[in-house]
Amino acid sequence: MKFLVCISNVPDTTTKITFTPDNKEFNKAGVQFVINPWDEYALTRAIELKEAAGNGTVTVLNVGEADTEPNIRKALAIGADDAIRVNAAPTDAYFVAEQIAAIAKEGAYDVILMGKESIDYNGFQVHGMVGEMLGIPTVAPAMKLDLSGSTATLEREIEGGKEIVTVNTPFVASCQQPMCEPRIPNMRGIMTARTKPLKVVPPVGEPARTQVAEYALPPKKQGVKLIDAENAGELIKLLRNEAKVI
Repeated sequence: MKFLVCISNVPDTTTKITFTPDNKEFNKAGVQFVINPWDEYALTRAIELKEAAGNGTVTVLNVGEADTEPNIRKALAIGADDAIRVNAAPTDAYFVAEQIAAIAKEGAYDVILMGKESIDYNGFQVHGMVGEMLGIPTVAPAMKLDLSGSTATLEREIEGGKEIVTVNTPFVASCQQPMCEPRIPNMRGIMTARTKPLKVVPPVGEPARTQVAEYALPPKKQGVKLIDAENAGELIKLLRNEAKVI
């Protein structure tokens, strides 16, 4: 079984967000980047399934520039066998999906996994696009994934409940908790990751089809207003006219 796990390079959740002076790009200065937390579920589950089967391979794929390689190496340290980096900035969802689909098709992967979305843009788009481009099923968002031969059983979240589906390989699935407990690389994994293959390939297809017009931060929170307990009318007025919650 050949697993392809797609990972994104995202700012740490504690990052203070700022933009370049023209508000067209995220300001990376001084920012710590991590593997997208949703992608860690996909990576760990692929490794668990490979170990349970006693054979197979787990390949990590990232669309990004050279500065993403430390986190690619971290994925290798967690347990992936090899990695591919498409040497291009992940400019929009369609462009990223196009790169993933090209790699998946060339490598004839059985299972293509990724997180349900990246925590920076929260687009929830790429998995569906990849499945459509490859003409194979997509299951999203998956909370459980088990394999029996070439048949997978997945549990996915739907409004008001859960749905259990079966699908034959190849397929695409986006992952979320509680699929597994994401692994932390140990010392042996960190040492072996240094020598695992990391292949860099050029992008394919057309440039991004969308461009950022402008980024903007949300408005700053206003100061707290204290209302005297005897002045209920003023409180109601503020909740209705300013907070707009009633």
